[in-house]
Amino acid sequence: MKTFYSFILKEGRHILRDRRTMLILFGMPVVLMLLFGFAITNDVKNVRLVVVTSQIDHQTQQVVNRLAASEYFIITATAATPQQAEHMLRSQKADMAVVFGSNYASKNGGIQFLVDGADPNMSQQWVNYAQLTIQDPALMNGGSSSLVHTKLLFNPQMKSAYNFVPAIMGMLLMLICAMMTSVSIVREKERGTMEVLLVSPVRPLMIIVAKAVPYMVLAFAILAAIMLMARFVLGVPLAGSLVWIILVSVIYILLALSLGLLISSIASTQLMALLLSAMVLLMPIVMLSGMLFPVESMPTILQWLSAIIPPRYYIQAMRKLMIMGVGIGDVLREVLILCGMTVALLAVALAKFKVRL
Repeated sequence: MKTFYSFILKEGRHILRDRRTMLILFGMPVVLMLLFGFAITNDVKNVRLVVVTSQIDHQTQQVVNRLAASEYFIITATAATPQQAEHMLRSQKADMAVVFGSNYASKNGGIQFLVDGADPNMSQQWVNYAQLTIQDPALMNGGSSSLVHTKLLFNPQMKSAYNFVPAIMGMLLMLICAMMTSVSIVREKERGTMEVLLVSPVRPLMIIVAKAVPYMVLAFAILAAIMLMARFVLGVPLAGSLVWIILVSVIYILLALSLGLLISSIASTQLMALLLSAMVLLMPIVMLSGMLFPVESMPTILQWLSAIIPPRYYIQAMRKLMIMGVGIGDVLREVLILCGMTVALLAVALAKFKVRL
């Protein structure tokens, strides 16, 4: 056992001495959190709005004031007709126009939105935000009893960071645990030092475990850093139990380490390990895990492919635990799938791992 601990310390020192590895391990989470939290965001802000009305009365002025007072819209101009507003949208002088009916104040007219639909997702968000902003019984047609009120649960500010933080956790933990572990093991093969390790008193399986333990410890450190940044920098709440969040993360980290071991048993060089990690992990995580695009909106065949992507289930579980604040029973399906994938990957990886002296 003392020799086993020595291997762990040896691998840990090797990681700490490698500045490039440390920069990747701790620099990448910070950069991605800041990018997705502040730069790469689908939050609605500063939408250029044109107001179209035949006459400004008390009712329409109140609606315009509400739109102007919100942080989502900037009223850049007024237009006499919808055709003028459409011309402004075509010339890129505005993003959206709100058209009041001529009899809006007397309840015989309504509101129409003209939107630049070049980006369908954002245009739909602009309309939703505008509707939420002006939904006031005192303003909408004199307090119509048929007005439908919308109450946003779990994310009332509609911040995109609430959606991105669990996704970043799933991507980073998978990349760091799987990619770095596979590269570390393959590096020993490539340098010819694996044979030296295999003739040591420690069994080959313990050598692999010893090389994976430091990356597991680093994964927990990165997980803690991400959650601290999410809470105190991005303002994302941890509504659920921290114990369950950590427990599900442990299962996911073990799954990622198993996948890294499987990749290391296939690859013969560090470059091949990196390429396999990029093809097997990076692109599917970004495109098919629900990180950026809802799985339900994908074609059926891509939904089937996403079913074998482990981060999909971890991201779903984290969004429920962190944002919605549910209990472990509500994410039991995701946890069972992750456990099954962990057992399957570990069994295949150990079966393919062959000792060659």
